[in-house]
Amino acid sequence: MKSLNLLAVTTTALASAVALPAAAQDSGLVPAIAAGHTLLTVNAQGSSTRTPDMAGFSAGVTTQGTTASEALNANSTRMTQVIASLKRAGVADKDIQTSNLSVNPVYAQPKRQPDGSYVDGPREIVGYEASNTVGVRQRKLDDMGKVIDALVKAGANQVNGPNFSLSQPDAAQNEARVAAIKEARTRADLYAGAAGMQVARIVSISESGGYAPAPVMYRAKAAMDSLASAPPVAAGELETNVNVTVQFELAPR
Repeated sequence: MKSLNLLAVTTTALASAVALPAAAQDSGLVPAIAAGHTLLTVNAQGSSTRTPDMAGFSAGVTTQGTTASEALNANSTRMTQVIASLKRAGVADKDIQTSNLSVNPVYAQPKRQPDGSYVDGPREIVGYEASNTVGVRQRKLDDMGKVIDALVKAGANQVNGPNFSLSQPDAAQNEARVAAIKEARTRADLYAGAAGMQVARIVSISESGGYAPAPVMYRAKAAMDSLASAPPVAAGELETNVNVTVQFELAPR
């Protein structure tokens, strides 16, 4: 009887051991493939190139005054002129958005003692600085240099960007997806052939991706006042990349 009980326990343990991979397959952790077949995982990338048709950049005004009100009033006057210049240049209201507004104290430099150490104690406030920045979406890239020039002449002393993009990126993304899947299948056929097997089916597909634009920067704000004409802006090209991970089931030939 003891031998029969031991046999029953052993059989149950073996059944559990055999059932575990099946449970794992049902949960999606291990894809189910036929006996004697092989699971191949391939990572591949597809890309497509487009000329950007839209760009975003920021424009701002920083002013100083002896009081917070003085700094803010001066800033408001100049920023009103900057926004007006954007609208005159053809930028729509929906493409102009305030991204930062701040007023902060300006402190005096710390005082040094004869031995070179700094004097302890609170630093003196000598004035205030106000900053206002708007994010701009530029839809006519050919006019971008003229828009920047108009901003500077209207009083903007901070311009940063641009970040180029596509107004309708779906076509570029789909082209990259197709290229990625083709590349994955080509590699799968290569590995299968080298192993003396053939691709039976695709088990799973997952993807990740995005733009890979080349950055273009305007001149530093310190040089803004020296601009004599519209700055050149080169849009270049945008490369859309899609990375896919594809699992293939390989079968014997």
